[in-house]
Amino acid sequence: MSKLVNPIDKPKGKLFVVGTGPGDSELVAPRALAAIQASSDLVAYGLYLDLLGAVCQGKIHHDLPLGEEIGRARLALDLAASGKATALISSGDIGIYAMATLVFELLDLQLSGQENSPQWLDVEIEVIPGISAMQAGASRVGAMLGHDFCTISLSDLLTPWQTIEKRIHSAGSGDFVVSFYNPVSKKRDWQLNTARDILLQYRPASTPVLIGRQLTRPDEHIRIITLDQLDAKDVDMFTLVSVGNSESRHIVNGEKEWVYTPRGYKKKL
Repeated sequence: MSKLVNPIDKPKGKLFVVGTGPGDSELVAPRALAAIQASSDLVAYGLYLDLLGAVCQGKIHHDLPLGEEIGRARLALDLAASGKATALISSGDIGIYAMATLVFELLDLQLSGQENSPQWLDVEIEVIPGISAMQAGASRVGAMLGHDFCTISLSDLLTPWQTIEKRIHSAGSGDFVVSFYNPVSKKRDWQLNTARDILLQYRPASTPVLIGRQLTRPDEHIRIITLDQLDAKDVDMFTLVSVGNSESRHIVNGEKEWVYTPRGYKKKL
């Protein structure tokens, strides 16, 4: 006779939702490394696992391509619900334009009766933050995020352009430093120049702009230009664009260039 399994005895899985930073292995947080080491299964876009290198050896890799974000989140929850210690991995901070929100959206749908995966609700979840691209970029040029700032994704695949445009105007009128994620793609090359033109209504053409490609990775390339020089043809999906506010300063010391955004300490100097 087979032994009946008490639901209370069913192993509870653990889902680590892990941000691994912009790419440099030395910028991966110790807590993120510990979570990956504690996991038997890793779910990610393959490039993110490649960047992590040896820490991923000996693990079961579940590599789903770009565009399969929902599938990745479902798979990670299913693996954890089956009792496996699972890490859902994304570069940067997994809570910023990344996979963490999908996990909780699926749980929300389950709680509202729109999903049929009650086992997900038994999963223990831990979200582990990582250094975002905007932080990495700001550190490379000094202190660009020294005062109030915001991020705006220029991808209109999930958000209507009218909403994005409204947010750009709001960031401009509020004089925020703005970091643009998903600035261009092969099928979407006009939004960045439109965003530039909107911001030019609110701040000087000489406003410093950081263009950071493949930040902290071996082929990193960084340029500091002015807002009126910003052009989508110089940017791709591996690029972060950060635009200073009306007070951001570009300073040059010999061959060294820095950008910082003052908070007002000058009044106390």
